[in-house]
Amino acid sequence: MTVTLEVAEGVGTLRLNRPPMNALDIATQDRLKELAEEATRRADVRAVVIYGGERVFAAGADIKEMQDMDHAAMVQRSRDLQDAFTAVARIPKPVVAAVTGYALGGGCELALCADYRIAADNAKLGQPEILLGLIPGAGGTQRLPRLVGPSKAKDLIFTGRQVRAAEALAIGLVDRVVPAAEVYEEAHDWAARLAQGPAIALRAAKESVDTGLEADIDTGLAVERNWFAGLFATEDRERGMRSFVEEGPGKAKFL
Repeated sequence: MTVTLEVAEGVGTLRLNRPPMNALDIATQDRLKELAEEATRRADVRAVVIYGGERVFAAGADIKEMQDMDHAAMVQRSRDLQDAFTAVARIPKPVVAAVTGYALGGGCELALCADYRIAADNAKLGQPEILLGLIPGAGGTQRLPRLVGPSKAKDLIFTGRQVRAAEALAIGLVDRVVPAAEVYEEAHDWAARLAQGPAIALRAAKESVDTGLEADIDTGLAVERNWFAGLFATEDRERGMRSFVEEGPGKAKFL
């Protein structure tokens, strides 16, 4: 399988496995969508890590496969491509990308679908589609500027240049840089910690932030207000407040 889902300690690892460079061909895109939807449904998956292995995250689309596609074929395929990545972005649980080596083109766009990005000190990220006479097609023109701002996004998209881990951290493209050997462990620890948290409140937080970024502030505040009030109907809210009153802050257990 070109993508697998392995679950341990409440953490589902979506592992890309298409050596040597994890090129994201059509079969891999479809498998990614299938497993992202499975991670969404499964109650035993409370947080997700996206990982490409020790050497490379994903070096982009399968160019040889795309070369044979004409306009009509890509009109039909481009929606499926975006839907695969959107399925990852809409997993209603905390998602972290563990980025090693290259994360280029579709690989960078996949990392953008995560809530948090931990990169190896040898990572290189970028959107090189312009060098092929194209633009990013799996969400890069939309998610990248929302993350790093329009000017920095246009620099990367217009030039197609790659950025090393230090620059990616400086511009906000990644959130943490660690030695390459520690990337997956750090990502899994981040996810496992959140997997112990209140699942419905985490879902509410993610949906409120993501929806607010796509809407006007009044709509965002309405989503927040509805979730905030709704959480008062949950057992986790009762447990959290009771623990705070009886034991002090930060001691509640939600599993």
